[in-house]
Amino acid sequence: MQGVPEHFDHPLDRAQFRRVPHRAGVELYRAHIVRHAFEPHTHEAYGLGAIETGVERFRYRGTDHLAPQDSRVMMNPDVLHTGRAETDGGWRYRMAYIDADVVETITGQRGVWFRDAVEHDAARAKRVTVLLDALWRTDEPLAFDGMIVELLDAFSDQARAARPAGRDAAPRFARVIEYLRDNLSRRITLEELAAVAELSPFHFLRAFRTQYDATPQQMLMALRLFEAKRLLADGVVPAQVAAEVGLSDQAHLTRAFAQRYGVTPARYQRQVRG
Repeated sequence: MQGVPEHFDHPLDRAQFRRVPHRAGVELYRAHIVRHAFEPHTHEAYGLGAIETGVERFRYRGTDHLAPQDSRVMMNPDVLHTGRAETDGGWRYRMAYIDADVVETITGQRGVWFRDAVEHDAARAKRVTVLLDALWRTDEPLAFDGMIVELLDAFSDQARAARPAGRDAAPRFARVIEYLRDNLSRRITLEELAAVAELSPFHFLRAFRTQYDATPQQMLMALRLFEAKRLLADGVVPAQVAAEVGLSDQAHLTRAFAQRYGVTPARYQRQVRG
């Protein structure tokens, strides 16, 4: 599309996604990022991975984190986060995004929660990197499933049996998030969301920012782009995806998608359906 690059601005920036046909709910990702800064986004899945080289800085649950070489990275579902390089040469990393129901099926545990976003342990991180590389390369379904179990085992020391109560538990905001999901294609007002939360508009806005470290608009865009990701993986053409998630046109989708996931919609669709 005219005016929208197929690649990152910096020639060293690279990102790739991969899915396998037999195991829905698992998405693999590998990247080397030098200049690109990821806008707040969500994968709505557990994000488990390791830093191979360099250092990443990202914001997650209201706190800035540094993830250096040979560290494990753990993200819980539905949590907005950012990402950018902290070192001149960028950072190279691998991730697996695994849906909550898949994790529950494999582990037998409901509502697993990872207590730390980053944990620096060279031996464990290298093991994770080896597993993620092997998962990327295998074309054997049985081998893939066995290694997914190994990968989750490699993070079991960081997993709690349940999500802790406190800042992340907010039923009234859960209703707001559901309302946003149900109205992605609409222009939504602050007053609408405040009414769902049963708060005055700007009281709601302040409380929402405290809860999610993001504005309602940032959350809406993250949800729109995650739904776009799902539709693209299902084979829906980008122009139709843009309309269904409430973006102005395909160019808007392309810019917003690349800012959050590091690839254009067309490239992502080719990667996961190739």
